[in-house]
Amino acid sequence: MDVVEMPKFYDDVELKLWKIYREFFDLAEKKRRWNIRDDVPWDQCNPNLDPAITDVVETFCCVELYLPDYVGKVLPVVRQSKGRTWFYCNWGYEESKHSLVLSDWLLRGKHRTEEYMVDLEKQVFEREWNMPVANHLGMLAYAMVQEHATFINYRNLRQRAKAMGGDPALETILGLITVDERAHYSLFKEFFDLYLAVDRDACLVALRAVLNQFQMPAVHDLLGESKRRIAGIRSLELFNEEIFFRDVYNYLLDALSVTRAEMRGPKQKKSLAG
Repeated sequence: MDVVEMPKFYDDVELKLWKIYREFFDLAEKKRRWNIRDDVPWDQCNPNLDPAITDVVETFCCVELYLPDYVGKVLPVVRQSKGRTWFYCNWGYEESKHSLVLSDWLLRGKHRTEEYMVDLEKQVFEREWNMPVANHLGMLAYAMVQEHATFINYRNLRQRAKAMGGDPALETILGLITVDERAHYSLFKEFFDLYLAVDRDACLVALRAVLNQFQMPAVHDLLGESKRRIAGIRSLELFNEEIFFRDVYNYLLDALSVTRAEMRGPKQKKSLAG
């Protein structure tokens, strides 16, 4: 993939991006880092938890396993931005922990076997995730929306798990992950805010494309059992159209101070023939 060149007027933005990343990193090192072995009450796994919950955890685990594609494909797009490149490396580390801890819970809670997980990983790695857009603004908009939507999914799953029998280990894990996802979203939003101030029209074009076509990876393109997984997610009402418009679409427009009129795009002039 060719490296995408950033316009010259983004030079000042890059300095601000790096400052935001360093503050993010320093705060994470001080307050947010957690340890898979030491910070989860593994002796409190519930092997009798509702199977719908474990199916969704497995699905989320699969989504996290596409990490090599996520990082490997976006880095060339943001290669000229140190702030964004360093953040994606940090992001990859944190997302790898999510994959590991979800897999460990499935095994320690006796919901899946080692053999099953090995086969599952092989099936995931046989497929490939492709970027929904190929330009740096589009991927920034996508990442911002994706991280907030992922936060909503994990937050809601934690609530459902607690209400459907409870599992202190899983609830702890999901609590740690939601904090990470919220932090990721917040940084992507700060980045996007900077670009909005530089080139609002270009950012709005990118945001429109992402929000108008958005889908969670968990509800498509996941192995042969995807229909069952989708049904499980829908039955738990973790993420649906109503939640998307209320908690993602409308939430982001308010957070970014983007109007509904801007999301509809510029008015098209009528042609004489029209």
